[in-house]
Amino acid sequence: MNRKLSFFFLIFVITALTCLAGIAFSQPSDAILKVRQRFLDAEINTLTFHNIDEIFETRMVPTKGPVWDLKLKPTPLDFSYEYNGRTLPAADFAERTYTNAILIIKDNKIVFERYLNQTSEDTHFLSMSVAKSITSILVGMAVNDGAIESVNDPIVKHIPELKESGYKDVTIRQALMMRSGCNWDERYDFEKATPMSDLHNGAIVENRFRFTSPALSLKSIHPPGKHFNYSTVETGVLGWVIERAVGKPFEEYMAERWWQRAGMQSYAFWIADGKPGTGRVVNGMGFNAVLRDYGRIGLMMLYGGKANDQQLLSGAWINESTVPDKSSEPIAPGSSLGYQYQWWTLTDSDAFIAIGLQGQYIYIDPTTDTVVVKVSYFPPGEQEAENETFAFLRAVSKWEP
Repeated sequence: MNRKLSFFFLIFVITALTCLAGIAFSQPSDAILKVRQRFLDAEINTLTFHNIDEIFETRMVPTKGPVWDLKLKPTPLDFSYEYNGRTLPAADFAERTYTNAILIIKDNKIVFERYLNQTSEDTHFLSMSVAKSITSILVGMAVNDGAIESVNDPIVKHIPELKESGYKDVTIRQALMMRSGCNWDERYDFEKATPMSDLHNGAIVENRFRFTSPALSLKSIHPPGKHFNYSTVETGVLGWVIERAVGKPFEEYMAERWWQRAGMQSYAFWIADGKPGTGRVVNGMGFNAVLRDYGRIGLMMLYGGKANDQQLLSGAWINESTVPDKSSEPIAPGSSLGYQYQWWTLTDSDAFIAIGLQGQYIYIDPTTDTVVVKVSYFPPGEQEAENETFAFLRAVSKWEP
């Protein structure tokens, strides 16, 4: 059974279950709604995570022009790494860690590429919160263009609607650092009634309101700049700032300023929180692209903002956005991670990482000229696969194919 047939079979099964629950079989929109509500589930996410455009409202980011050619040097994963007291072969890593696809680039060459679970070079994979790092890149481009004068500008300079909210005294930089001080509780147990589950269901699943709507009423509980609190709503506010600053929809600016100039091999797309004319892209978690284009994002960051022989982002912005300052690493005592401008950093390395829920990664190590992309289908709450992935990434940096 091919990938598309498998997915439509999944839709059929869920529709049948919905019918048994007393909802008419003749209402396919109810079945799609059910898939939206369950798309994170371990039983189906190996399919849903690369069929997002068949489930949600989306906005396309088109590409054009010659493709940025990537050189190939195919190499077996002939190394091992230590994890949890065991020596593990890298060749088995993908199967152990719920991988849909993986790409390794060393010294500007693709040395390893593998697709699993009915995926291919043409498959568009959901990246979850990798989208936050993509948003950071676009903030940098807007700064480079002069559309945003400075990251020290107050957010309300661009979004006066937030003057009565906790964002009234917050700067763009403080939001990039996830340090607005606003009282958002980021949690993913969507079966429980929480502000996050209400937002997920109301904005993404049912498209009843915009994903950034909570920002209008959030209160400040910490002084801006003092307290780290991870928040997808905060990234949504940054996307809103970009749109106001450049005067066009987020996806249009991304296409014109970046995607169409960077030699990307395929279009990309974003989950949206409503139909065209009403909804906006969910820029904190909804980005989808093919595997090699994620690799091209990593290479642009690795090589000082240059892509397809064009300087698309300044090297100064890359340093500012990925090299942690003293207050941002570690994010908490004893943590191995820091956080800088929507990128995660490692306390024992110069590497920085875009990380998405349930196993999505773009890992960049400037010291060893390494980029790794891994798109996964971790079960919700899976920790062992995440911990092993970090051990693997560190080992890839040291690997000399």
